[in-house]
Amino acid sequence: MGHTFLLATYLHQMSPFLWEIMPGIGIRWYGLSYLAGALIGAGIVMFMAGRGRSRLPQSLVVEFAFNVLIGAFVGGRLGFCLLYEPKLLGFIDEFPYWGVLAIQQGGMASHGGMIGMLVAIVLFARKHHIPLWQLLDVTCLVGPIGVMLGRMANLINGELYGRACSADLSWGVKFPKEIYTWEPDQMKQLAPIAEMVGIEPAAWLTWLNDPERFSAFISAGISKMLDAIEHHSQPVAAAIEPMLTARYPSQLIQAVLEGLLVFVILALLWSRPRKPGVVSAVFVCLYAIARIIGEQFRMPDPELGFELFGLTRGQELSFIMLMMGIALLVYTARRSVDKEPAWIGPTLPGAADHGEPFTQ
Repeated sequence: MGHTFLLATYLHQMSPFLWEIMPGIGIRWYGLSYLAGALIGAGIVMFMAGRGRSRLPQSLVVEFAFNVLIGAFVGGRLGFCLLYEPKLLGFIDEFPYWGVLAIQQGGMASHGGMIGMLVAIVLFARKHHIPLWQLLDVTCLVGPIGVMLGRMANLINGELYGRACSADLSWGVKFPKEIYTWEPDQMKQLAPIAEMVGIEPAAWLTWLNDPERFSAFISAGISKMLDAIEHHSQPVAAAIEPMLTARYPSQLIQAVLEGLLVFVILALLWSRPRKPGVVSAVFVCLYAIARIIGEQFRMPDPELGFELFGLTRGQELSFIMLMMGIALLVYTARRSVDKEPAWIGPTLPGAADHGEPFTQ
């Protein structure tokens, strides 16, 4: 049985690196997803500006994309630290010594990323005197592309995996990183696999008998096992596969719902004249609904678990986001302003001038 194509395998063995220069250092798919999302989004906005469909001039598209990318990254990281891992706000014992900057350990929050993007857009609009609602609309139109790519990178990383599904589900996946959530007694069954990666079984069992004292050794041992699986060590993969739980590939489900589906609906909305801000409001509503549905297939964060009414933290935040989106939609729909042009039809006034920003 092959282990390289997702739908033909049962065990996740993808490496988070496109190119691993040395252990733990290299070009990661996750970083590439951010870059690809920014480039594709900038390309679409550049095309729209050239055809007179955006109030953002072509000469400012690259600067705008860079600002939004930085906002998404900073907001996403701070959001993760504040909402999911407050301990990262403190200092750690290794470089870079402040948990917020320890990005090599991962951790981004999409809700925080959106707030960061909003701050960047507001600052950019004020600096260049461009109507804020138009910038928000164009960002919300292309934003789902970045969301989709980010979710696909989550899949490659084997993180944010799904809830348990039937073992007979043909597209179910087993994610080795679930080992990190096991209790010490459950980890004892990994002793034969520990031996395969150079750890004495007796030492492994000793560590598990005092997990608080030997937590660093246990974590390093699990990392060795996962590295062996990612590098396609078939003996290790074959030994560990029966111990793992079949799960929904929730990353793909969320990529389709939060990314592809939202983008298609917003593109269709843009095909008709509509008031400034409507696209943004609809995005907020659609993303919140898609996130609430998608999280039904996804495991909650281990340190948080299920919260009020059995909801995940992401669902709770999305319900708040949905209420805000509905209020925003009512507000933007009632505004007495001219409508923005569709994909096909009259262009914006002054669209031929790609050097100076539009004002209103």
